[in-house]
Amino acid sequence: MAAEEENTTSFKSLGLCDQLVKAVAEQQWKSPTPIQAEVIPHALEGKDLIALSQTGSGKTGAFALPILQALFDSPQPFFALVLSPTRELALQIDQQFQALGPGIGAKSVALVGGESEVQQSTVLAKQPHIIVATPGRLLHHLTKTRGFSLGTIKYLVLDEADRLLGEEFEKTTNEILKVIPHGGERRTYLFSATMTNKVKKVARAGLRNPVKIEVASKYSTVETLQQQMMSTPVQYKGCYLVCLLKKWQRTDQKKKKCQRRAMVFAEKCAETPFLACMLQNLGIKAIPLHGKMSQSERVGALNVFKAGQNNVLVCTNLPSRGLDIPSVDMVINYNMPENPKVRLAT
Repeated sequence: MAAEEENTTSFKSLGLCDQLVKAVAEQQWKSPTPIQAEVIPHALEGKDLIALSQTGSGKTGAFALPILQALFDSPQPFFALVLSPTRELALQIDQQFQALGPGIGAKSVALVGGESEVQQSTVLAKQPHIIVATPGRLLHHLTKTRGFSLGTIKYLVLDEADRLLGEEFEKTTNEILKVIPHGGERRTYLFSATMTNKVKKVARAGLRNPVKIEVASKYSTVETLQQQMMSTPVQYKGCYLVCLLKKWQRTDQKKKKCQRRAMVFAEKCAETPFLACMLQNLGIKAIPLHGKMSQSERVGALNVFKAGQNNVLVCTNLPSRGLDIPSVDMVINYNMPENPKVRLAT
């Protein structure tokens, strides 16, 4: 019986309007994911939310669809703000709004570092409905861009909230929260793959009777994931890495083009190009990704990896949370991370 009920769940049955039901159909979303099925009804009722869900669970759609429906009912500029800890995740969220919003006339903008401030200011002058931003660039526009404010924001989303409220972003995020309407003027959604004390503290202070939704246990991994540990002498780590990837590639030797993908996490920016170059010289199609690359280089590296032109991404923690990278078959932690829970949520 439970399985039958799950199969009959549709975006229409969750209460979404026809325009958004059509939009999700165009995205080939056949049925709501568990987090979407749990979140959307509560969000449409106007409740604040704390949602704990694994990366790749469809949580962007879970908050984007209710926001777009509320915007359709009461259109206004600067209607919603979504904060993200990384540029790549912010751009991905903005792409999701752009894909779902045209049917209701929604316009969004991504405010991230590494891109033209002048162009972003020009888009802000046109008063888009939805702002997706990293904290640093948003605070810059709040202080430098004439006439721009968040005084009319009706929806606030902290995506990867534990990182936004962690040591790296806490000060900037708090400065932003000070200039956003509070109380009954604003709905607030906290989304995270892990729940920390910082998230709980802010939830108590800034949310009104929030509904807590948890579709994944703390630090859980997907059921199909197989985890292994390999102990190696430090001077031979590179050799072990090459042998592991070569063995992994040999399973697809009969294919003309290898479609399988692997991610190798290194700890420092300088290490990623070195490892990628070493792998390339040994016949492994690898590409580096780290925070010291320009924004265009970072986007280009991700696109090349997603397209399968290079099937090994050697990276820092930059893409470790929230990014939608389909069909990653293997993840290697070349270094033990300082913060293991970040990669556990990948």
